[in-house]
Amino acid sequence: MTTPPSPSDPAAVALELERIRRTIEVGFTRTDGALALLVQRHDQTDEALKEHTRRIDDHDTRLDTLERGETERQKRDTTRLDALERARWPLPSVAALVALTGLTLSLWQLAAR
Repeated sequence: MTTPPSPSDPAAVALELERIRRTIEVGFTRTDGALALLVQRHDQTDEALKEHTRRIDDHDTRLDTLERGETERQKRDTTRLDALERARWPLPSVAALVALTGLTLSLWQLAAR
């Protein structure tokens, strides 16, 4: 069996310091790699968040346009509905005139008998 070197031996101290330095260096490298991975994931999450924010803003703009009725389809439908309503207004008047004419003719026939 070999005897352990004396703690005051400069070669043993240098060897032990080199081992400690190597252990610390490996730990720092491992920590540095983990930090680099976290930074990469943070950047990816940040980009995804920016994309989601952009899409939400786009959807919000489109929803505002729909709610205000400013789409081409809504404008076209409103114009069409207004035209239909304007064309329909004389129908009740015509129906009343026809009914009044029918009543008048019935009363005239009844009076003629």
